[in-house]
Amino acid sequence: MGKIRKIEQATHNRFVNLYNLEIENRVGKTGEYYVASRAKTMDQLELSTKKQSPDGVIIYSLYGEKRDRVVLIRQYRYAIDNYIYEFPAGLVEPGEDYHDSAVREMREETGLSLHPLKVDTIYEKPYYTTIGMTDECCTTVYGYADGEVSADALEDGEEIEVVFADRDEVRRILREERVAVVCSYMLMHFLRDEDPFAFLIGG
Repeated sequence: MGKIRKIEQATHNRFVNLYNLEIENRVGKTGEYYVASRAKTMDQLELSTKKQSPDGVIIYSLYGEKRDRVVLIRQYRYAIDNYIYEFPAGLVEPGEDYHDSAVREMREETGLSLHPLKVDTIYEKPYYTTIGMTDECCTTVYGYADGEVSADALEDGEEIEVVFADRDEVRRILREERVAVVCSYMLMHFLRDEDPFAFLIGG
């Protein structure tokens, strides 16, 4: 098993930081590894605390009387200098229940009201996003959305278009557009399942 010999914090940012690790691999060779994290200090890194808690929440919601459209956002991202299709999402504030985070983030990013579903924790536990680069993990909240789209609560750095995608539009998006990986997997199920939330029954 590999070992971490030393940790140095390279940046001090509000949203994400880079940590340099001095490591020893399983055959005894030393080297460097870099971890991006939502943690603001070394003591808050999961590799220090050994505790898993959601940094963020991803919102998979259906819209419309027939609940036959999925709520997506088309958002500009600096990392690719382009737009990408995602689920509405955001950070969980310290001490905040992630269901409350989902309701808040949905309102802020889209103007819509989210009505979360109560599901087995197997579907909501935090899962890691890109473990090769970051310790970030996110929980997913499922529900139904209603109301009118509004951009009134967007932050200055957010460029977001709200999209209500039916199955034809989802098929086009998956074929032609840039899509976040977690969102893409869910959209593939949305295409095939008559009831997109049927998998949430049981556990």
